[in-house]
Amino acid sequence: MTLRIDHDVRDGVDVLTVHGDVDLYSAPALRQRLLDVIGEDRHDVVVDLAHVPFIDSLGLGVLVGGLRRARSGGGDLRLAGPNELTTRVLRATGLTTAFHIHPDVDTALEHRSAS
Repeated sequence: MTLRIDHDVRDGVDVLTVHGDVDLYSAPALRQRLLDVIGEDRHDVVVDLAHVPFIDSLGLGVLVGGLRRARSGGGDLRLAGPNELTTRVLRATGLTTAFHIHPDVDTALEHRSAS
């Protein structure tokens, strides 16, 4: 499956909806998209993982890099809609304490001030 990343802005927040596996082959595309979005004065991002069946360690590293970049600019990178496997991987790697994780994009946007 080819990676597709849709970009939308909702309530002043950049929302990246990722479709496909995030792995060795596709993670660089996600990294570049995050670099493009998290810059200048745009540091508040939600990454929708609802359509990501698989993410590997490189993909997780890309998300962590995006989180660091967003927070260094005074914003945040929140995750929305990870499936059970992705949630288990995030939990096993301890990343559930690093990220604000929400069941869907709407919930992530509602909790913007809580992050």
